[in-house]
Amino acid sequence: MSQPHAAAGPDGSPAETDSLADGEWHRLHPLTPLLKGGLVLIVVAGIVFNSFRDRLIFWFVSIFTPRDVHPEEFSGGDPVDWVLANNLALVALLIVLGVLLVLIVIFWLVWRFHEFRITGDDVEVRKGIVFRSHRRAPLDRVQGVNLTRPFLARLIGLAKLEVVGAGTDANVALEYLSTGKAESVRAEILRLASGARAAREARAAGRGQGDACTRRQQLSGAVSDGVTGLFAGVDRADVEPESIVTIPTGRLIGSQAITGGVWLVLFGVIFAVGMAIATPAILSGGGPEATLALLGLGLGVGVPFVIAAVAIAWAQISRSLRYSIAPTRDGIRITFGLLTTVTETIPPGRIFAVEVSQSFLWRPFGWWTIKINRMSGKSAAQQQSSTAQQFNIVLPVGTRADVERVLALVLPDLPAQDRPLVWEHGMFGPQEHDDPYQRLEPRAWWRRPLSWRRHGFTVTDYGIVMRRGVVWRKLAVFPLARLQGVSASQGPIDRAQRVAWMKAHSVTGPILGEVVGMESGALMRAVDDIARRAADAAYADPGHRWAEVVAEYAPAVSPSPAAAEPAPLAEPPAPREPIDGA
Repeated sequence: MSQPHAAAGPDGSPAETDSLADGEWHRLHPLTPLLKGGLVLIVVAGIVFNSFRDRLIFWFVSIFTPRDVHPEEFSGGDPVDWVLANNLALVALLIVLGVLLVLIVIFWLVWRFHEFRITGDDVEVRKGIVFRSHRRAPLDRVQGVNLTRPFLARLIGLAKLEVVGAGTDANVALEYLSTGKAESVRAEILRLASGARAAREARAAGRGQGDACTRRQQLSGAVSDGVTGLFAGVDRADVEPESIVTIPTGRLIGSQAITGGVWLVLFGVIFAVGMAIATPAILSGGGPEATLALLGLGLGVGVPFVIAAVAIAWAQISRSLRYSIAPTRDGIRITFGLLTTVTETIPPGRIFAVEVSQSFLWRPFGWWTIKINRMSGKSAAQQQSSTAQQFNIVLPVGTRADVERVLALVLPDLPAQDRPLVWEHGMFGPQEHDDPYQRLEPRAWWRRPLSWRRHGFTVTDYGIVMRRGVVWRKLAVFPLARLQGVSASQGPIDRAQRVAWMKAHSVTGPILGEVVGMESGALMRAVDDIARRAADAAYADPGHRWAEVVAEYAPAVSPSPAAAEPAPLAEPPAPREPIDGA
């Protein structure tokens, strides 16, 4: 492990650097092998417990009834009795100590050969004893930084840091660090990725016994913080309280109860139909046996349905409890989870699409949900997991006021003139007059028989806005600066009806950018216009190095309190008129 750089402190004494982003190799927390190998230890403990089960039962029972229990009733070939009978107690003890020593050496080697470093260009992790691996995440491709605290890790004050890369299986994990160090490293990575990391003076401290004492104090402090912070919120120290969007627990439970009720009704209908079909055949034999068989069938089929519905609702509730979203200087910070707490920081310019949707069941309550498309850095199989899908939900359930606040975070540069396209003409549209959306042609209504009047899109200098759905109202925004491509297609039936369909290509995610049944001539003009506007937007977008722009235009000295409002950096271009009815 590299030694800290030395530098003189204010009084001339050496001090130790508190930054791990110094380009040197560092090791993770010493308890990392224990947490990562905890499953193996649990399995071994289970085997040991099974082997000594009879002995443990005898010891437990003999505490309460020492005169009524005989050891031979519980021996059953107990290996302990065999060891004692053959005077091998010392040998057995030495074997146990040897196994523990081997485990300690293996854990120490795993920890010793697991290192990471943060440079001005990359986050690197290397590990392995026999088979070595070296992973690197370029900072200019970082899509976000996730801080995860599993339940056991929280108890001892540890956290897992995951740098989200741009590509399949491109994430780089730092597991585990103390929570304080993990938050510090996260901030360093985001500052480096933004291009605005300020230089820090290094500090160095004494070595030897002082280090051992410091390590003990760090371990003790980490465990204390983990226990005291088990039910407290995290990652709110650098956030203004009024900027945090949270979800009341009652609203979260109510929204999932409504959704779970639909599943229960669906299961109930299936169950009732199945029982109606099976009842005559079962009762035809007559007698109490047939009644018991029918009761057993009902319980055997109905109970799993109820358990499944409750499990689905509880899984979503537990993942969304303690939810909060807030702006920070490094990006949007989202925290969620009850037992395992996940804190995700998404830098600006890493969101490729945003969708606001509302189920017809939530409409009477005015509740909405927001999803995003973003690069996850996970493989296709990993992206199907419920935990990975949770990262695409930035607002599980919220009111319109919550939605507007969250949209201001995830789409901070959405022009004011485009906002009516989201609400008045989008979620609540179409309006009777002056609808700016290009809609599905009436002659192609059969493609969307329920929502053909709403199905459509519009284009502005900022992005493509797509509106669809009646039962589930949805509105998606694809910023042109991060659009991956756009295509138009036309099949034989489309040609006969003189319509076509368009797809806005984004990164893999829950938001699909497709519209069908559009008038073919207007759609082709729209595709050409989108291509031109997307090129202009991508050229002007500074999102990949967001803090450099701020630093470039920052004043050399702080303005006086009487200074006027700062002028905008540049005059925004005049918005183009929407394309033919788009």
